[in-house]
Amino acid sequence: MPVSQEDRIALSEAETFQDHDRPHAIFSQFRAEEPVAWCEEPWDGPGFWSITKYDDIQEISKLPKVFSSDAKHGGITLPSPAMIAKRSHLTRKEVESPSELSQFEGGRSMISMDPPEHVQHRRMVAPGFTPHTLDSLAPRIRERASAILDSIKDQNSCEFVASVAAELPIQMLAELFNLPQEDRHKLFKWSNLIIGGDDPDVTISREHVMAAFMELGGYAMQLYQDRQKNPGNDLITMLVNTEVDGEPMNVADYLSAFVLLVVAGNETTRNSISGGTLALSQHPAERQKLVDDPSLIPKAVDEIIRWVHPVIYMRRTALEDYELRGVKIKTGDKLALWYMSGNRDEEKWDDPFTFNVSRDGPRHLSFGYGQHLCIGWRLAELQLSVVLEEMLARYPDIHVTGEVTRMRTNFLNSIKTMPVSYSAST
Repeated sequence: MPVSQEDRIALSEAETFQDHDRPHAIFSQFRAEEPVAWCEEPWDGPGFWSITKYDDIQEISKLPKVFSSDAKHGGITLPSPAMIAKRSHLTRKEVESPSELSQFEGGRSMISMDPPEHVQHRRMVAPGFTPHTLDSLAPRIRERASAILDSIKDQNSCEFVASVAAELPIQMLAELFNLPQEDRHKLFKWSNLIIGGDDPDVTISREHVMAAFMELGGYAMQLYQDRQKNPGNDLITMLVNTEVDGEPMNVADYLSAFVLLVVAGNETTRNSISGGTLALSQHPAERQKLVDDPSLIPKAVDEIIRWVHPVIYMRRTALEDYELRGVKIKTGDKLALWYMSGNRDEEKWDDPFTFNVSRDGPRHLSFGYGQHLCIGWRLAELQLSVVLEEMLARYPDIHVTGEVTRMRTNFLNSIKTMPVSYSAST
């Protein structure tokens, strides 16, 4: 039986991903019967091809001249950014002072660029993610992780996302930006707002969203002006003082790049830490393997990120006709590269729906592939590895004790709240 029209449309809707059993069931059927599948969109969207097989996702990701990420072709999200803006009541017609949005207009970050622009913008911040830089950060990551985990020692229970999973990446982001640590709370709030446009707990009202965006823009511009006068070795300085084709990055692109770093710098790591802790709680025998043999943690990191898929998909636009598995993709067609599905491809892993911290196999797709491979993937893996080492040494029985709430989005696998209990190791 072919995948129903209802299920195809459901992939565009954020609420579908509140329970991952349903999308996984849809993707499993697509992989088996229709790996390149046309899906209609609600809200008069253009529709898109669902790409659900690991090898196909890699093939498309290696062809930026054929499959574009560029914002001018619609960008990387589904539904389109214009549709998101409309549904979030943030169109210029609805803003009392249109000039409030002008500083964000026309700006693009490297995630929504194709080569050669993408390469040029990526090089701006690449020095912040070299192996040498990360080696120098490793002691600070462990120091911060240890302090965070020690701070919950006497409680025996906590809300894990706010207390642990969100704290380490946002503290490290503030350090990479060279910001006062007290400002990390602002970054956390803005990050949630940017990715939580479909979540009523986050997007409370138009006025709330506009005020937060203006606050973000003002803060970013203060940093811009300060780093022009007082350059350092931080990521903000790299954005402000590095030239592209002999010209500095324009302000609109700077603001877009700032937003990208705020989101990418903490969301994927936060979601991997919280999702990994949930997986270990749901599979206590696998957790015990790591307690008994911490040398398995590097493999566990790969398995957690495969299992959690912190980024659910990315979208591309075909710039020319292309044939994939006998299906003709036409110029202008949209494609959703479902990393969530590729990470469960039965042709790539034995028992892909089994969580196995000692698993061997190909690398997951959770950080993308090709030229858009997440520039901070090593930092994310390092933070997750350190958290697992320090957490399981202190709290070997840590487990989830109540309802897990998720962000209402079909783009990121983001846990909002997750209560846990634990007893300190003696």
